[in-house]
Amino acid sequence: MPRANPVVRGLLAVTFTRPRVEVSRSALLVSMGWAFRAVVPRATVTEVAAVPWRRMSIGAHGWRGRWLVNTATGPLVRVRVDPATPGRVLGFPVRVRELTLSIDDVDAFLTDLR
Repeated sequence: MPRANPVVRGLLAVTFTRPRVEVSRSALLVSMGWAFRAVVPRATVTEVAAVPWRRMSIGAHGWRGRWLVNTATGPLVRVRVDPATPGRVLGFPVRVRELTLSIDDVDAFLTDLR
C-alpha cells in the first residue's frame, strides 16, 4: 500500500489498523488491522487492472461484495474474484468479490498477481 500522509499514518497507528497487502504463490492477503481482512486464493482472481480514478475516502469500506481498502487516494488497482471469497470487516463475516486497493507500485503489483 502507498505511504499515507502523516495525519493518516498517525490515525492508523492510534487505531491499530496497520495496512498490509501481500502476494504469495497461493494467495493475495489484504488486511487493515482489526478493521478488514481477506485472503483471496490466486486461483479465484479473474481480473486485475489499474483504476484511472482516485477516491477521496481512506479506510476499509464497501457493500455487497465490493470493498475499497486504501490508505491513500491513489494509485488504485481493482481485483475481481470469482467465486467470492470470505473476509472479515470489524470481525463480521463478509463475501469479497471485488477489491479496490491503493498500491504504491501498480505495475509491479499487476505483474506479481497476473
